Amino acid sequence: MRIASDINWSTVKAVIFDVDGTLYPQAPLRRKMLVDLVRFYALRPWRLQEMLMLRRFRAEREKRPAYAAGDLANAQYAWCAAGTSYTIPEIKQVVERWMLRHPNQYLAGCMYPGTAAFFAALQAYGIKIGIYSDYPAHDKLAAMGLPADAVVSSTDAAVDRLKPDPRGLLYLAAQFDLAPEECLFIGDRPELDGLCAARAGMPFLLVDPAPAAGMPFFHQLHHQLTSQVNAPRYEPDIFIA
Repeated sequence: MRIASDINWSTVKAVIFDVDGTLYPQAPLRRKMLVDLVRFYALRPWRLQEMLMLRRFRAEREKRPAYAAGDLANAQYAWCAAGTSYTIPEIKQVVERWMLRHPNQYLAGCMYPGTAAFFAALQAYGIKIGIYSDYPAHDKLAAMGLPADAVVSSTDAAVDRLKPDPRGLLYLAAQFDLAPEECLFIGDRPELDGLCAARAGMPFLLVDPAPAAGMPFFHQLHHQLTSQVNAPRYEPDIFIA
């Protein structure tokens, strides 16, 4: 596992990001979501079990690190339904609303400082940007206004694995026609993201929400990139400050 100051940016040809907890801290988003959930279900107490459903859905996935038995996209709902009165269509509807759609409106305001500028700098220097998330991420990236050259989630057919199985990272490296060691994976959970990178043979960088130097994490990476690599490989259309 590396620290930010160890990165030799002249050798990095692609940066792959986790999403939740990596591009934004989870605590502010969870506070906003808790307020919305309480407001919604306070007026609909007969549906309170949906909040328990969401908690169970997440917990059942967490119990199965490196799941690789196939059909993850459907299996995750069956895990949540097992031994309960929940139906799979009900679970899908609740998860889609509260986990995959509703939070997106808050993401841009929760991003770590410097995230957008760092993405723009990567583009300017011709470094590929990949996304490997536990959950579908296209709509999240659109909500944050962040570009990516390739996006996969654990539930995509091409991956169909939960971290720390390395298939998602190896898939992205192959999409970029790069060796794993030419990529850098940035994540927030060493026990999942870090181990996933280790199993893929890919360098890993752990997000530091409060760097000792005082400079925000992505500002620090941006500064290191632009100071180590002399000239952009191409100019971006727009540089996001």
